[in-house]
Formats: sequence, C-alpha cells, structure tokens
Amino acid sequence: MQGFLLSGGTVVLGSSTRPRDVFELIQRHRVTHIHLVPALLIRWIDDPAIAGYDLSSLRVIQSGGQRLQPEVRARAERALPGCFIQENFGMAEGLIMFVRPDDPDEVRRVTCGRPASPDDEVLLVDEEGNVVPDGEPGELIVRGPYTLRGYFRAPEHNARAFTPDGFYRSGDLLRRTPSGNYVVEGRVKDLINRGGEKISAEEVENLILAHPAVQNVSCVPYPDPVLGERMCACVVLRPGASLTFGELVEFLSGFGIAAFKLPERLEILGSLPLSGFGKVSKRDLAARLAGGTAGA
Repeated sequence: MQGFLLSGGTVVLGSSTRPRDVFELIQRHRVTHIHLVPALLIRWIDDPAIAGYDLSSLRVIQSGGQRLQPEVRARAERALPGCFIQENFGMAEGLIMFVRPDDPDEVRRVTCGRPASPDDEVLLVDEEGNVVPDGEPGELIVRGPYTLRGYFRAPEHNARAFTPDGFYRSGDLLRRTPSGNYVVEGRVKDLINRGGEKISAEEVENLILAHPAVQNVSCVPYPDPVLGERMCACVVLRPGASLTFGELVEFLSGFGIAAFKLPERLEILGSLPLSGFGKVSKRDLAARLAGGTAGA
C-alpha cells in the first residue's frame, strides 16, 4: 500500500472478501492491482458471479503467502484475460522474489521468479548445510542488503535462525530451475515423513488440483503407529462434482509419481480452514485428522 501512495496512486479499502463485494469494488473504482493469497484467488475465480462484472481494468494480481499452483494460475488467466498473474515469494525478514511480465510462460506459470536485488545471496541447502544441485529441493538460506542481520535482544533465537556466516534460515523449501528461477516446494516443517520417506505436500497438491472435480486441496499428515505419518488429501470439490479415493489414486498414478507419495486417505470438505492471514491452516487440518473430526 505504501508503494501505491508514494507513487500517487489510489488505494481502495474494502471490508469484505466475498467475491461479489470485491467484484463490485473493482468495477466501480476501475481497480488495476490486487494483492492476495491463493485461497482467495481460487474462491474468486470459481464464483459464477465473476461473469457478471466488468473486471477489464485489472492489470496485475500479485499472489503471495503460499505457493500459487500452476493449475490455479492458468485458471486465473482464463478467468481474467489480459491480467498478469504474478507470484511473489518473500518474508518479513527481507528477501523478495517475483516473476517478471516478460518472462517466458514456463517461468511465469511454474516458478516464483528470482530475487529483486542482484546483491541477494541465495543458497539452497540440505539438512547438513550442504548446497544442493539445481533441481533438488533444499532449505532457503539468504543474506543480502535488505535482509535482517538478527533479531533484537534474542541471542538464543539468532543462534538457531542464522548460520555462522550470517545467512538467515528461512525454513522454506525451494528448488532452483536451470533458468535461474525458483520453485517453492513448501515448508521444511510441512514435509510429511512416511517411514523415513519425505513427501512434499506441495508436489502432490499441484497434481490433485489438475483433477476436473477439484476446486482446492491441502495435503496434511495424520499419525500412524507404524510409519509415524501418512498423508491425507483434504479436498474441496467443485459444485455438483464427486470424487472417490480410488478415483483420486488412479488419477495421480497416471502421472507416474512414486507409490509412497500417493495419499492414503481422502477427506471431502466444504471449505478449508484459514488462518488470520487468509492462508490455509494445515495445523488446524492436521489437528482435526488426529482427532477424527476432519469432516466436522
């Protein structure tokens, strides 16, 4: 918001995130830029009311907070032709990455782009702190001109949050593509540990979103006495659609993914719980699964 005000732009404030209320504001004020989280974008583009409003003023929708799945980005581009769907990746501690309008389609639709500053030092490392090769997921650690050097009066936390040479440990899993752009794979803590095999929920979620019956999905762990954790796909269906567990497994198997990455449980939900920031709350979903109340 500060950027728009400093540039002499107009900022429209709304008190509702309901699709019709937002579409009305866009149409009335000829809004050009919107910043949101993926859960809101999915809700808006899947609302039938979108066809009844003039949203042609929209030039840029910036998504952040969670990974914007390529399937959702493609759907948004179809629903809002002429609008640049831009994914951002960043953190309050500093680093920001984004895709550029002139990037090739494969970069804009799959990656979160690259750092804003050429002086940002970005490394992806494994659990031992070794830099991983391109194409392999690793924890993002970063050092740069606008990334903090430490938290105020918190030496014990700083010892955990920073490497000895001053890189901030983000806790985010990314992989670097040959083009020099990055793909978000999730959070280190969000990896599902199935008997020692690590599953990236983001990878499986992206495949499930390609199913025509699925509107939104979140894959979360549930406890298992033998393997420690198994994966459940919590799915919100499109209106009038249906999906069985067998159909989901058959669909995913068609992509050739490893068998251990297949969900072992399916929960059909009316909506996904959101945090106060509008992100899907995987913690709440996992707690529901552990307590046997996921569908409640």
